[in-house]
This record gives sequence, C-alpha cells and structure tokens, in this order.
Amino acid sequence: MLNISAFFVGLIFGLGLIVSGMTNPAKIIGFLDLAGAWDPSLAFVMGGAILIGSGGFALAKKRRRSLLGAPMQLPTATNLDKRLLLGSTAFGVGWGIAGFCPGPAVVSAAAGQPKAWIFVAAMLSGMALYSIIERRGK
Repeated sequence: MLNISAFFVGLIFGLGLIVSGMTNPAKIIGFLDLAGAWDPSLAFVMGGAILIGSGGFALAKKRRRSLLGAPMQLPTATNLDKRLLLGSTAFGVGWGIAGFCPGPAVVSAAAGQPKAWIFVAAMLSGMALYSIIERRGK
C-alpha cells in the first residue's frame, strides 16, 4: 500500500511541476535572472508550496505515525553548518546554470528531454562521488 501511495503522490507532484512550469528551464532561468527579463511567476508557485508544506508539517508534528501507519520521520537538525551552506550553494548554482533541480529534472528526463538526461546523469554522478567521499572520511 505504501508503494502505491508513493507512486500516486509522485505522479501528482510531477503533474504539478509540469502545470506550474517548473520543468521548463527557460522559465526557471527567467525567474533567477533578476537583472534581465525577470519572470516572477515561480515565486507564486514556491509560495504556494511553502504554504501547503507548512500546514502539512504542522499536522505531521502532532502524529507518531502516517495515515498509512508508517512511523513519522521528520527532520531534526536545526543548525547551519559548512556542509549545509556549501551544499545549498552548489544546488543553487546548478539550478541557475541548468534551469533544473532534481524533481523537475527527473520529470523532464521521463518526458524525453535530452538536456534533462544529461542533468540527471550529472546529478547521479555527484551523488555517487559524495557517497564515496563520505565513506572515505569515516
């Protein structure tokens, strides 16, 4: 049941990304281009996501188990450290250069966009490299 629910939630998420324009790199780059032809429409998409997500997290904090019975696993870290700052900077730079972030890139790759395939391959390579570096550091 959890896998079926995860599939449908992912499907709804992917459709939302398509409808909102988040899978269009030109729209993303237009949003990030504050000095040029700035497109503020994605600020409303992000604001709506934050609003809905905040409500969802507020409800989730009051529960020990999900609606399907799985244990709740909410983030507990609250500190800003060098790794978080470097990772978020790398994420932002990659988003600005490519016009993709992970969710929309996977949706776009599934839709057959060659640029998204390249991004997803680079993203997976970066994740593998991070995993190798982390294992060596321990």
